[in-house]
Amino acid sequence: MTQTTFDGLGITPKILKILDRLHFTTPTPIQHQSIPIALKEKDIMGIAQTGTGKTLAFSIPMVQRLAKSGGNGLIILPTRELALQVNGAINKIAKDLHIKTTVLIGGQNMHRQIKLLRGRPDIIIATPGRLVDHLERKTVNLSKVSVLVLDEADRMLDMGFAPQIKRILTNVSKKRQTMLFSATMPADIVDIARTYMKLPVRVEVAPAGSAAENVTHEMFIVSREAKLALLENVIKEHKGSTLVFTRTKFGAKKIAYAIRKMGYKASEIHSDRSLSQRLKALSGFKRGTYRFLVATDIAARGIDVTNIELIVNFDMPDSAEDYVHRIGRTGRAGHSGHAISFAMPNQKYGIKLIERLIKKQLLISKLPEDLPKNKFNQSAAYRIDDDNQDRRNYSSRSSRGRGRSKGRPSNNFSDRRKGASFKRKKY
Repeated sequence: MTQTTFDGLGITPKILKILDRLHFTTPTPIQHQSIPIALKEKDIMGIAQTGTGKTLAFSIPMVQRLAKSGGNGLIILPTRELALQVNGAINKIAKDLHIKTTVLIGGQNMHRQIKLLRGRPDIIIATPGRLVDHLERKTVNLSKVSVLVLDEADRMLDMGFAPQIKRILTNVSKKRQTMLFSATMPADIVDIARTYMKLPVRVEVAPAGSAAENVTHEMFIVSREAKLALLENVIKEHKGSTLVFTRTKFGAKKIAYAIRKMGYKASEIHSDRSLSQRLKALSGFKRGTYRFLVATDIAARGIDVTNIELIVNFDMPDSAEDYVHRIGRTGRAGHSGHAISFAMPNQKYGIKLIERLIKKQLLISKLPEDLPKNKFNQSAAYRIDDDNQDRRNYSSRSSRGRGRSKGRPSNNFSDRRKGASFKRKKY
């Protein structure tokens, strides 16, 4: 029987009242399954797609336990944007219970963060790198952490944060509850669970790596030179808010510029932009100031917008798992979505990898007739950047940022060799 309300899950009346006020009336499947287990203080391995309500699934049990028994909570996430979004979501529940939170992320003043830590927050929400910085400065003490959450764990490992995560886990009290949430479950995640968790209960609301059912998929096989002209054609056919993914910060700049030259409002998110610029771009996208947001994969997990109608993979992602993460930005909160990808002829193997992962055949659409190849005069900088991507080798996602693959097959979309070396890209 489907759970239709939050009643009966073990949530205290005060938090139920807060949920009613926030108009959270029906739990999502991950919330329905995770909350009762978490309230029993058991370790959890939660597998769910992005946009399925994982934040409430771990924040309600954490806030309820801290309000009742004291202690501290720690939430680790891969990106700054995601950390700020989780902080905003958890504060809607925590503030009425006098639970204080602090965010520790890069791009913000370290001394201000130290001052906030002196105020003894109940919950710390952090990215791995900045939290390790505080550990090295001895400005944070994790010995009283009673509830630990690793959110988007596969993405953190994919970004090369495995050493930082392991260091954090060795500094947190062993007498803790650990909740790990991930959209996919690669071997490295399983290893962490075996090493640092106590008999975790596996909660899975969709097969690992599966794509949302209410998202439709479309693929074009297109040359590099014709991509911008194809993008203009796609933009004319789809009128809603659109998130465009590209591999590099240089590509994000050039594509955003090209979209503005087409007469549309667009902004971009990438590593050359400051945190305030990135937040301004995201806020403008949410409000509708910008119809288009062009992003590197730094945004694949860090954007929580419910009305994104279209995802465009201007550049194919580095792995099939990244494809799932990208398209998870649309079709959220019950809405339908559409994903369009531009694959070059040498990336057909990558399409097969995606189809194998999501267990669905992708529709290959016919290119518009007489598609101009050099419209908008792509700059030399963008062409060179794209050419370098063609020459670059990609290893399996389990080896990214952590040396060579241990005999695992490559997920590279244009190179099928095993154990190919990988030069970590900067988001």
